[in-house]
Amino acid sequence: MNPLNTAARAGLRRGLIEFRQTLTTKEDLANLIIPTLIFLVVMIFMRGAKLPGTDFSLGSATVPSVLGAGVLFSGLTGMAGALSVEREDGTLLRAKAIPNGMLGYLIGRVVSVACGALLGIVVTLVPSLFLFDGLATGGLASWLTLIWVLVLGLLAALPLGAVFGSLAGSPRSMGLLMIPVMGLGAISGIFYPITALPEWLQYVAQAFPMYWLGLGMRSALLPDSAVVVEITQSWRSWETLGVLVVWSVIGLALAPIVLRRMARRESGSSVAARREKAMQRIG
Repeated sequence: MNPLNTAARAGLRRGLIEFRQTLTTKEDLANLIIPTLIFLVVMIFMRGAKLPGTDFSLGSATVPSVLGAGVLFSGLTGMAGALSVEREDGTLLRAKAIPNGMLGYLIGRVVSVACGALLGIVVTLVPSLFLFDGLATGGLASWLTLIWVLVLGLLAALPLGAVFGSLAGSPRSMGLLMIPVMGLGAISGIFYPITALPEWLQYVAQAFPMYWLGLGMRSALLPDSAVVVEITQSWRSWETLGVLVVWSVIGLALAPIVLRRMARRESGSSVAARREKAMQRIG
């Protein structure tokens, strides 16, 4: 039996088991449901406002943007946070000691984080279809667009999350990642059309995948009349595809290099040193 196939199957089983544990853990479910409820309440209050120059509800227009931002946020911070925690507690060191253990570990982590991101999409989208008018008006084409945007979004987010998680010195440094992610959310047209921002900020936002994930989701779930508030008044589907593919390639190229270097540095003494440092903070 091929050892790589064995490791891959073990990783897949691990990822599914971890995801099932998430569904049965109150704290994990709360971390998923509470932010979703907050976003839904905010968007409900936005239903009375209109997109500039249209009769379409700003609350409805915000739903796909939140979905796109959620894909990036879940994939990026979920992967980075898990790697930084499990690097500190010795999980990665134990995986390294097993033949092809790192491969199995990474596959398992990708599966569990991706499943969590997909669950977040479902939990947000399903009630939104009942609470907000005008979503998913394009039928099958809308859902196919949503699928390819979602797949490319995860391919862009998960490897980048692995890179940041490998570089993080400890879970406590994850706050440094949250700040720029939240900043990107503020300038990427998530809660209000990006065309309302200064032109130079529009260019900054377009350099990163969050804007394009939101745009792709809007192109999938909003009617054509909502496109008037977008840059060039176009959904720019080919540009969305190209940018997300580029970010996916960048992440997939960097992640193996950074992960290998991180794994080589892992040792029993390094894990013990991190634990001792953490205990000193507690004491």
